[in-house]
Amino acid sequence: MTPLHTTSVRRRRLGAAAAAAGLLATLLAAGPAAATPDPGDAPAERTPSSEQAAAAEALTRSGDIPSVDEVVHSGNIRHLANVPKDALPGTNSDLAFQGRYAFAGNYDGFRIFDIRNPRDPKTVAQVLCPGAQNDISVSGNLLFLSTDSSRSDDSCASTSQSATEKSSWEGIKVFDISDKRNPRYVAAVETACGSHTHTLVPERRDVYVYVSSYSPNALFPDCRPPHDGISVIKVPRNAPEKSRVVGFPVLFPGEGPDGGGNPGGPVNPGVSKTTGCHDITVLPSRDLAAGACMGDGILFDIRDPERPKVLDQVQDNVNFAFWHSATFNQDARKVVFTDELGGGGGATCNPETGPNRGADGIYDIVGKGDGRKLVFRGYYKIDRHQAPTENCVAHNGSLIPVKGRDIMVQAWYQGGVSVWEFTDSTRPREIAYFERGPLSTDTAATGGSWSAYYYNGHIYSNDITKGLDVLKLDDRRTDPAKRVRMRELNVQTQPDYLDRSGG
Repeated sequence: MTPLHTTSVRRRRLGAAAAAAGLLATLLAAGPAAATPDPGDAPAERTPSSEQAAAAEALTRSGDIPSVDEVVHSGNIRHLANVPKDALPGTNSDLAFQGRYAFAGNYDGFRIFDIRNPRDPKTVAQVLCPGAQNDISVSGNLLFLSTDSSRSDDSCASTSQSATEKSSWEGIKVFDISDKRNPRYVAAVETACGSHTHTLVPERRDVYVYVSSYSPNALFPDCRPPHDGISVIKVPRNAPEKSRVVGFPVLFPGEGPDGGGNPGGPVNPGVSKTTGCHDITVLPSRDLAAGACMGDGILFDIRDPERPKVLDQVQDNVNFAFWHSATFNQDARKVVFTDELGGGGGATCNPETGPNRGADGIYDIVGKGDGRKLVFRGYYKIDRHQAPTENCVAHNGSLIPVKGRDIMVQAWYQGGVSVWEFTDSTRPREIAYFERGPLSTDTAATGGSWSAYYYNGHIYSNDITKGLDVLKLDDRRTDPAKRVRMRELNVQTQPDYLDRSGG
């Protein structure tokens, strides 16, 4: 762990300038192979115009945004630790938790941390297994990774290979983590169009995996349109080598080559055509799931996990470009959907983009049973404007479990980490934040917090370039959550916090 950067506690100003613009490495391959960036989350670096670079420099000089790499935060957050990247140089991605361990995805594999002391996380293992995004989840002794870049085979020594080749492989990899220091690769399941993300629906004897993927192409033998659903994998806990696809439920039935999802442009300019789902969050205690599916948000019933049933489908063709992820509130009366405008690479936290695009959309769930509907109530977006060189948009977050309040923590790439409340769906507000200044005022490089989640009293953020950050939130509105203890947390498999939440 390296020393923390200088930290400033101050309220960000939005002035005139803002308006103007101990290692055990478990290596399963000889060396990292390049992972192919995937649409929706890992855009390539881009060169800003001279005007944008000048504007970024002016913003840092004026103090309206932090200087390069400077850490700033609200007074109710403390930055406890940062663990930089080590043997895995790729893009850091998602997080999962179990007991005293945090599991961090990376485009080149995954890393396991011992977080027993949140002030000093220790690396337990690093596993080299390239395959973007390496979206990660854990359940019992099993760890799951998503591969959504076309590979030469399903091994951890694979290389990039065109999706036009029938022999190419994408899908889900399964590891045995009963020995955290020596994870063991035990199974792989190929899925149509790969696995951009995945969601676990755990049962006692088996684990169901909902696989989200998109962007089919007639030239791809294993990913041809229509691709209007999700792959469902059944994983026997005691025999993961027998894992298999048990179904492909269609979530967007309809006429035409792409089913009944959002047609996108030119019918709906600036909106993604729905050709699958980006991410799904399940609430097993309520037999509910919410899907963020490119041009659509959906609510569905998962009482039969192999045959989910859509209850409602909504679109926002004015402000939402790419439905990215979803979060239920504690009593399953609301869903927060995120819009990843610009695919994660755009500088969208600025006055020109405005407060309603690249934001969260808050929806109430009204009605009962099969008649439940999603009703839009409001938007939330951070008001701390960022430099033209900073990618910033709504991304992965989780609830902070406080009884009687709806509060979540969320990653905003280079916009940092935001803690915000939506108890009143129509009047959301930020209550805490943490961020760094831009990676550069000359080059628009992709960086910032990919995922920011609350787990057992602390916030953990997996920064794309800077590594793992640990934050401590001290605020009377969120302090009751410190009494909530989880044995395991995969944010997209949302627990029922109600029987654990403090008053």
